[in-house]
Amino acid sequence: MENKSPSVIDLLIEAHAGLERQGPGSPEMTRKALGFLDDLEQISLTADLGCGSGGQTMVLAQHLRGTIIGLDLFPRFIQAFHENAQKQNLAGRVKGVTGSMDDLPFDKESFDLIWSEGAVDNIGFEKGLAHWHGYLKKNGYVAVTCPSWFTSQRPPIVEKFWSNAGSHLDPIGHNIDILQQCGYQFIASFILPETCWTDHYYIPREAALQSLLKKYNDDETVKAFVAENRDEVALYEKYKQYYGYVFYIGKKV
Repeated sequence: MENKSPSVIDLLIEAHAGLERQGPGSPEMTRKALGFLDDLEQISLTADLGCGSGGQTMVLAQHLRGTIIGLDLFPRFIQAFHENAQKQNLAGRVKGVTGSMDDLPFDKESFDLIWSEGAVDNIGFEKGLAHWHGYLKKNGYVAVTCPSWFTSQRPPIVEKFWSNAGSHLDPIGHNIDILQQCGYQFIASFILPETCWTDHYYIPREAALQSLLKKYNDDETVKAFVAENRDEVALYEKYKQYYGYVFYIGKKV
């Protein structure tokens, strides 16, 4: 009997489940963002939304004393999340749950901090910030990374790529305005450096893509998936001056 060709979503999960990060970022940038928050010792409950396998969550746990709940849509990522927490002896206060970022299964006004790296774009920057606002205590913090435009004009090929990916990018200033309109005091924003894309994401992902090619020898779906991912890397290398991930940090008012 012929092996069934894997779906694109299956390949997406398989390529990323073993990675420390499922998108651009780094431990250094997670720590930098944390540095803008006051009274870290007072943060008793944090949600990491779209947590993936929890690379950034474990960094948060090293600097926060309280409980951290990671939420992701895909059970396989939550499984990897729990394994990582166990390896780092953090399972006592780092928990993972399966769920959707735009329909949170938590009590209102229960979190001191809502964190999300590389995920809010999946539901939309404004929609995410507006929905999550109700789950923060007064004076609670939100810290997210979101792909953003750096320039007012972009080559059509770049705009087409992000549109085809289902993403709606806006300039940094526009996103800061949205953050404030959603009920937050603007605290800080900063652009993630190139190494967050290359060293911490694209290079590890390439190794995973090569493993997929070996595992699913000559499968056309797999070859197309790998080619698309490599095209993304080439696009970033050529047009990185036009876009990138930006950390946005706000405080609920």
